[in-house]
Amino acid sequence: MKTQKQDKPISDELIDELLKKGRTADDVNGLLKQITKAVLERALRGELTEHLGYVKHDPAGDNSGNSRNGVTRKTLKGDFGEIELETPRDRNGEFEPQIIQKNQTRWTGFDDKILSMYARGMTTREIQGHLEEMYQIQVSPSLISEITDGVMEQARAWQNRPLEAFYGVVFLDALYVKMRHEGRVENRAVYVALGINLEGRKDVLGLWTSASEGAKFWLNVLTELRNRGVRDIYLVCVDGLKGFPQAIESIYPKAQVQLCIVHMVRASLNYVTWQDRKKVVADLKPIYRAVTVDEAERQLSEFETKWPKYPAIARLWREQWERVIPFFAFPEEVRKVVYTTNAVESLHMSLRKIIKTRGSFPSEEAALKLLYLALAKVVAKWETVQNWKQMLNYLDTICSDRIREAGIRQ
Repeated sequence: MKTQKQDKPISDELIDELLKKGRTADDVNGLLKQITKAVLERALRGELTEHLGYVKHDPAGDNSGNSRNGVTRKTLKGDFGEIELETPRDRNGEFEPQIIQKNQTRWTGFDDKILSMYARGMTTREIQGHLEEMYQIQVSPSLISEITDGVMEQARAWQNRPLEAFYGVVFLDALYVKMRHEGRVENRAVYVALGINLEGRKDVLGLWTSASEGAKFWLNVLTELRNRGVRDIYLVCVDGLKGFPQAIESIYPKAQVQLCIVHMVRASLNYVTWQDRKKVVADLKPIYRAVTVDEAERQLSEFETKWPKYPAIARLWREQWERVIPFFAFPEEVRKVVYTTNAVESLHMSLRKIIKTRGSFPSEEAALKLLYLALAKVVAKWETVQNWKQMLNYLDTICSDRIREAGIRQ
């Protein structure tokens, strides 16, 4: 068996020789830049030799039809700062270097660093300052915009990608972002759809913007999801927006609609004085924490008796009762997954942390660009929903025929 050839290590003697000129951080950084420049230029010369088929000054190159033709100088930006490179040329202009390609001015991974900083909510000015401070590189705002604008093609492809045919749960909610629209800065709704597939994996299905949150626009969102391949959804979790359940059922007539309990509690507190808020919240909890629907109804009656000064609260819950109770049919272990939009609200919290550094965005596209990059970081950390096996067994029992109709084989 042949042993793999090992790279020859750099000797301590050579390192000591190189460090004779200085041992400060700046000296070492300058040395690394020199080494990087020397290695890259040697590799480029090696590529040209391979392209031409003969080494420099070799008589075999006489009358070969092509030859070396000096160098082209370029500035390369990277973690090491900036270095001046001499890229060799051939007379026929056929040489296409690979390690540093033609027109390449940034080291591989440099763009990723800018995108990473942008995705963390850093402004163009902050990215400029960071690169100059850390790497002594001056980067223009136009270059940063060029790099980040390149993401929009990926974002559009992501927004239009095909989706799975069946989702166990889909959360629909909106957050508000300040952006410039038709010449003025305004709060615009960014609609978010988050789905959990049959494997228990969460995924953001898309982002959409509108002047405000409304059932009519959600109807457009749901229609798009249908056109992108979502044939059926078992449960859709939403807030108490008027007309929302009807919009959902017009596109997905078999879907159950679950009102977010967090939103129900918040709506209830609109009727409560500040002094009573904690007590009312505590007395509402037994309603949605009940084991059965009958127990929940009994707890609601007790709440109504205890708080006659707030009749509007009990009336609110009774009016929405059919949309409040679907989660009681689920296994207890997974009720928390479906009776609240906490999953999407947690996502919103992560996004708000990133966009809070921006006073406003110059356009909808700029806002969606940052949100798309931020989402990629958040989604990459998601794991399978806990206790999803119990939920899957429930779905298999209740709606296996719908899953098969969607074209999914179990």
